[in-house]
Amino acid sequence: MFGRNPLITNVSDLQELARRRVPRMFYDYVDCGSWSEKTYRENSEALSSINLRQRVGVDISRRSTESTMIGQKVSMPVALAPTGLAGMQIANGEILAARAAEKAGVPFTLSTVSVCSIEDVAAATDTPFWFQLYMMKDRGFMADLIARAKAANCSALVLTLDLQVQGQRHKDLRNGLSTPPKPTLRNLIDVARHPRWCLGMLGAKSRTFGNIVGHAPNIEDTTSMSLWVAEQFDQTLSWDDVAWVREQWGGKFILKGIMDPSDALRAAESGADAIVVSNHGGRQLDGAPASITALPAIVEAVADKTEIHFDSGIRSGQDVFRAIALGAHAVYIGRAFMYGLGAMGEDGVTRCLELIHRELDLTMALCGTESIDKIGPSALAR
Repeated sequence: MFGRNPLITNVSDLQELARRRVPRMFYDYVDCGSWSEKTYRENSEALSSINLRQRVGVDISRRSTESTMIGQKVSMPVALAPTGLAGMQIANGEILAARAAEKAGVPFTLSTVSVCSIEDVAAATDTPFWFQLYMMKDRGFMADLIARAKAANCSALVLTLDLQVQGQRHKDLRNGLSTPPKPTLRNLIDVARHPRWCLGMLGAKSRTFGNIVGHAPNIEDTTSMSLWVAEQFDQTLSWDDVAWVREQWGGKFILKGIMDPSDALRAAESGADAIVVSNHGGRQLDGAPASITALPAIVEAVADKTEIHFDSGIRSGQDVFRAIALGAHAVYIGRAFMYGLGAMGEDGVTRCLELIHRELDLTMALCGTESIDKIGPSALAR
């Protein structure tokens, strides 16, 4: 689709290509954090500051990156995180990302605020994917979303807990983020600079929120995400609500947005099959610690009670290794695959996953580790 592409050797190469190929408001939507973006930056910086322990004289010839996530076999302990507006990075983005994940043998998680609907993605893939849900005021709409995810044979439900209110993201406010773009002069000029993106969008299955428009009461036309968030996200969220969602779902259940050991304990006690240690990629509470900084205390509190997944700041296979060494069972990537999606569509997501897999494999080799379950604190340099 894209013709000749430059040599891609790491996720940063995909990021730069996406920056050139995606209209500014949608590129900035991915590449931004809240307020000063301090936490956004520190997520990656804190990971990269962790030194690894090089080992020699160890038989690494039979090493494998294969693992499991909530009982599901995976080619490596990596899942594609739920990310809003993937379908505005490129036409049918969620479908393309799900297909790439399917080929790579890793889970794909569809966001509530996706452009392609649950039904669109299910019709285009063979492997069951995961679905992410927010706690919303309209419980009837939530119950309907859960029923739709069941009907689509989704294999896990991910409930995001850290978005009762939306963090202020200055780039989105300046850009007037909307789906599709509002026809302002600035937006029209920016979109005109990306003719390849425009041509793709002409054939897109959807250019608005596919899981919401036409399904939620009183939303029959294009509504900006910020307005929908302000009206529907439930600030009264409690653990009783979590129990209600789990009962409605009845299947594999993951709680995302845990940054405190006491919250991790409550999440484990709620019956979650896994928790995700995550500060929402620095998009919510600016000034919160980097997710990797919060991970060890949470591992100490609940490692024997539930599966611990990790999110925020992963840009390489070495970052995957670091998170696992500090106690995570698996990790999620969000921005990394979104850069690939904006850069090269399905091929870009595939390339992103290939890079991360290769980097993880090489890091395991150089650290003298032959399997994922043998990566631990001893793999890190003191």
